[in-house]
Amino acid sequence: MKYNNPVIKGFYPDPSICKADGTYYLVCSSFQYFPGVPIFESKDLINWKQIGHCLTRESQIQLGQVGSSGGVFAPTIRHHNGRFYMTTTNDTTHQNFYVWTDDIYGEWSEAIYVDQGGIDPDLYFEDDKVFFMSNGTDDNGMGGVVQCEIDIKTGGKLSPSRSIWQGTGGRYLESPHMYKINGRYYLMAAEGGTEYGHMVVYARGEAVSGPFEAYPNNPVLTNRNLSGYELQGVGHGDLLQDHEGNWWMLHLGFRQTGRWLTYHHLGREVFLTPITFGEDGWFTAGHNGTTLSSFETDRIPSNVIQQEKKTFTFGNTDWNLDWCYLRHPRTDNYLLESDRLQLKGTDISLDTPASPTFIGLRQKDFNAEITCDVQLTNGEAGITLYMDENHHYDLAVRKDEKGCKVIERLNIGDIKSIEHEADLGSGDRATLIIRSSHERYSFLLRKDGKDISLGTAQTRYLSSEVAGGFTGVLIGLYAYGEGSMADFSQFKCEYF
Repeated sequence: MKYNNPVIKGFYPDPSICKADGTYYLVCSSFQYFPGVPIFESKDLINWKQIGHCLTRESQIQLGQVGSSGGVFAPTIRHHNGRFYMTTTNDTTHQNFYVWTDDIYGEWSEAIYVDQGGIDPDLYFEDDKVFFMSNGTDDNGMGGVVQCEIDIKTGGKLSPSRSIWQGTGGRYLESPHMYKINGRYYLMAAEGGTEYGHMVVYARGEAVSGPFEAYPNNPVLTNRNLSGYELQGVGHGDLLQDHEGNWWMLHLGFRQTGRWLTYHHLGREVFLTPITFGEDGWFTAGHNGTTLSSFETDRIPSNVIQQEKKTFTFGNTDWNLDWCYLRHPRTDNYLLESDRLQLKGTDISLDTPASPTFIGLRQKDFNAEITCDVQLTNGEAGITLYMDENHHYDLAVRKDEKGCKVIERLNIGDIKSIEHEADLGSGDRATLIIRSSHERYSFLLRKDGKDISLGTAQTRYLSSEVAGGFTGVLIGLYAYGEGSMADFSQFKCEYF
């Protein structure tokens, strides 16, 4: 059968995967958004359903005043002796930690910290031993992939941290994962930076601590030389053997805006690439070491159909799964109902690295129409296309003693400009519309049955290439202004 990439669309970077009891489970990075570390499950590797988050309590993760692209970095999920473990980094506090659960659908433990630096931690279980890895610098000052043995109950180190592999020479050695396959230890990592030079490399050895011999044809997977191809930035992978014995890599990548437009604003997404082992024990990946937008394979049964949800509303989404907040929310400012959202504004704006009244969905495709009815008592409320506190486009209703109007505002770095306004007169309700394409967002007000254009803006200014950072665009609903109250209804985001 044929499947299409990405298998999980939108800002869900740094995937890690495990399997348990006939089901596959996957986690992704969440950075400054809360709840942290979304969890997905699948029976077939191509259809994924979000089932929860690992970090659902403020006590588990400190996000206060965390800037965009800070906070929760790349997680690893593993299943051992009936228990799930997720290890990750709070890059803002420079702490590696893990949490665990015996019920993947339930709550996870409080954080258990490991006294080893670096980022992108990994857990490897063998018999009664547990090894912790990250990139960084070891106890002797040597850089590379750093490993120590830990007590899984406490996180305490049972051995010094030592550098076991220095990679192949590419910059930003990161994302280490350890596997034992056919009696050998395989150490896989990423190099090149999580951008257009990203790549997956690996080595193998006879012992868990090395020495490791690099694969002669590294990188094993990269799209860095596919000029003009939509899928770029391929790297940061995790290996999995499926129930039938086939090997796969789940990894990140991104879709650039156009063939020659090297910008991406949807964020880094989840891709699935087949892996093949040779008789010599080395493995290859994808199509000649690249990832494609679709693969034709008999590894997935022909009766499996890849599903894709095209329409998102208040009624068919889950507030606790599909939506997220900026940092730790003040929950009393949110009234979440099946067909309605009420937000209470504060004096914290979207431009502040704090927790404004904001709840968002990840943008999942280029072509879309977003509509919502907004009714406002005072202050400001509306829809934001949010990349970070310095890069977001807002379509909002604003009301004060002079009356009510709809504004289109562009926030690009230090430039913050209200481009267009439309007077609502004595009214306090508006139907807001945003239409999205690969290269441009269009902002409209529906009034008296007619769509009134309020302007357009290029998507590139919300891209990682302009804004920096590691996140992607969220479609946010927000309210601003102390004492303001806003009602949102008839929300729909439809992809074409």
